[in-house]
Amino acid sequence: MPVQLLKIVKGKFEIPLPSHLQKQSLEHLREGFDHTNGYFQGIVALSYPLTKLGDGTDFFKVVLQDMDDFCSRTNSINVLIYGKMAENCAKVICHGDTLVVAEFKLAKSPTAKEDGRHNYHLEVSEEAGSVIYIYTKTRPTPASETASLSVAPKYVYTSLNHLKDGTVVNLYGIVKFFKPPYLSKGTDVNISHNSGRVLVADYCSVVTLVDPSNVKLTCTLFNGNLDSLPKIYKVGDIVRFHRIKVREYNGQMQGVTSAGFASLTFDGSVGAPVIPRTSSRVYTFTDEEQKIIEELRVWAASNLTTSGPPAKLSDVQPMMFFDLTCQLIGKAKVDGSSFLLKVWDGTKCPYPTWKVPVEARDLEGDKVLLHQLREVTVDILVYDNHVQLAKSIKTGSFLRIYSIHAKQAYAVDKSVSHIEFHLHGGTCYGRGIGVLPESNLDVKELKAFLHSMDLPDSQNMESMSSVELDDTFNYVTDLESHLQRCQQLPATVLTDHQDLKNTELKAILNSTAPKHYRIRAKLRTYKPQKLYQSVKLHCSKCNSLQEIPDGDDFDLILQGSTITAPNPELHNTSWYNSVMWTTQDEKQRKIAIHFVKHDEMLQQPEDTLLMIEGGTLKEIWKLAERFKCVIPVRSTEDDLELLDLSAPFLLQGNVKYYGCKQCSTPKPVKSLSSIAAEQRPAWEPTEIAQVLGIELLQYVFIMKFTLVDGTGALNAYLFDYEKFFQIPASEILTNNFLQQKMQMAMNTLCPPGRKLDDLPWLECFIKSYNVRDAMKDRVYYQIFDTTVADDVV
Repeated sequence: MPVQLLKIVKGKFEIPLPSHLQKQSLEHLREGFDHTNGYFQGIVALSYPLTKLGDGTDFFKVVLQDMDDFCSRTNSINVLIYGKMAENCAKVICHGDTLVVAEFKLAKSPTAKEDGRHNYHLEVSEEAGSVIYIYTKTRPTPASETASLSVAPKYVYTSLNHLKDGTVVNLYGIVKFFKPPYLSKGTDVNISHNSGRVLVADYCSVVTLVDPSNVKLTCTLFNGNLDSLPKIYKVGDIVRFHRIKVREYNGQMQGVTSAGFASLTFDGSVGAPVIPRTSSRVYTFTDEEQKIIEELRVWAASNLTTSGPPAKLSDVQPMMFFDLTCQLIGKAKVDGSSFLLKVWDGTKCPYPTWKVPVEARDLEGDKVLLHQLREVTVDILVYDNHVQLAKSIKTGSFLRIYSIHAKQAYAVDKSVSHIEFHLHGGTCYGRGIGVLPESNLDVKELKAFLHSMDLPDSQNMESMSSVELDDTFNYVTDLESHLQRCQQLPATVLTDHQDLKNTELKAILNSTAPKHYRIRAKLRTYKPQKLYQSVKLHCSKCNSLQEIPDGDDFDLILQGSTITAPNPELHNTSWYNSVMWTTQDEKQRKIAIHFVKHDEMLQQPEDTLLMIEGGTLKEIWKLAERFKCVIPVRSTEDDLELLDLSAPFLLQGNVKYYGCKQCSTPKPVKSLSSIAAEQRPAWEPTEIAQVLGIELLQYVFIMKFTLVDGTGALNAYLFDYEKFFQIPASEILTNNFLQQKMQMAMNTLCPPGRKLDDLPWLECFIKSYNVRDAMKDRVYYQIFDTTVADDVV
């Protein structure tokens, strides 16, 4: 049979394996070795839910840990099971089981660098003649599957100051910092045996623990099942980890999940009920351990600084970052990289708040309730890695959203401001979303408070059908738009020079340059029509303009840099640590990464600048997603140096930063050590460029507007970094939301298909100037000190 369920009796296999099968170690699982009649044996460290691939094939993934090598940094491998075998395995495989996989196919793992597992994975199916032997320990009887075992085994718990490299231990700790679970990059697998691929992702959580020994331990926890990760809601919670593996990295102990990992989480507040949070039906918890919890609570109360209770919306101040416990009442997709959550906590923000523009038909949630609570709800825009989780949350759920940014945004004249709520991408500072259960004490308090509120009378609203409600919302929206058009308010706002009076275009065209003017005109047309073509690079020193380099050019420069191998003598200096490896493809590339330190210690990825040698464009973008800054470099005899300035010298997030070839005088990369030595290195692009001798090129919008006012027409150029559209030119090329925002602004300033009489009036400042061209002075005009009105963008 392809799947055989066997037992371990007195530490030995009940039935021996067929004699022709030969055991294969992880070390020998690579190309060039004969795996015919071979098998791999390991312990189930992770398993994923059974799923169906694009062609309907059942698919099941498990991660096996090498039983003979618990101390190696790469001691686990992905096993991908297809077809009927996947369905059968999913029914019986449990964490901690021993699996023997025979007659497997070996394939390159595309996610080895992300998940830290073996460079190859195993593919098995009944069609390929594969066989899986599952050796199980005695399962708990149904009567024992209760909240705790009646007879608990004795566990030994290790304090954090006694941890040793390569050991698997049980421990208690107090949460000093945590990142809510988020989806990792995942494993790329075939969606069928013939074509297509699909990603199967792990959930990941990062937790930093302390205990009375005053030693810290940072644990990185992975699991394919979100519910199997620790249910941590706040700093100060207490966790119990069973079978956590300890590794030493750069002189510090770190914890990672191992086979059979399990956890319990407790509220760390003194006097709170000792009720464990866990998805397991079977666990042990003794009276002695309850005493451990109570002792840790007392110690934490006097030794651990917590952030206090989450803020209320009524407590919000501009520019603060805060955690919010709230209820979700509406949600909507905004674009590919952002998602809207409408929430409330029963209090009202003391400042005007931003309402994210979405179509009524795209908004999920009870429309009656949304209308009732419209004065006390706030819109939170979540980005990037938080979007997938936000989409999956049901309206009505109670949430704790961590590290929300209350951003203050001003009207152009600085007289009126409002608050925008953003949950930025990444996991820096613990950013994330947690769904709280109804049993959570904070949720109970919030529900009681919400139920006590006097909501607006909703009798008339509740009698309306959803269709009528949609029509009402659309009518109000259309009415507001009509009133705005009738009022004929200017679509632009002047930011200075209010003393200037309007001048007709005819008079301007008949005047000499240079002069400043205030005009009232309409935008008849503009170039370029493809707005992404308006973004250029500008050098403020030599006043040159250039196109954004093509990504293929960058890739070619990177390929050329791999000719020079990394120089090992430049590795591991006083201000950076280095790692180097050789790729296992045909090219055998050598890649070196240098992590810049601060106070002799490596920082969290979101605070780290790194330099890379020998990387591809794809690899560099992956690093830029995770780390604060990435600088491509190459080795010389004495130091690292930047690449050709045709390539970006710095990548930060989605933005590539370039230097002017004509005005830059690149300095050795070791100049960066002066920033690393600062008390709090910010790694800002302008500061990095300055110490490296680079004249930073700035992203700018360059457009030509044809303006008319009934007396004449003139072409005025827009040369702007971010003031006109209130959008940074540096971010527009990689942000779909900002691209849509800019397109909406231009559609308002110059509505397509409208007659000239129906176009909106714009108020602008323009200046005239002379340019000598072919022995002749020509007059040009440029828009300045003008911005698009807030109600437009």
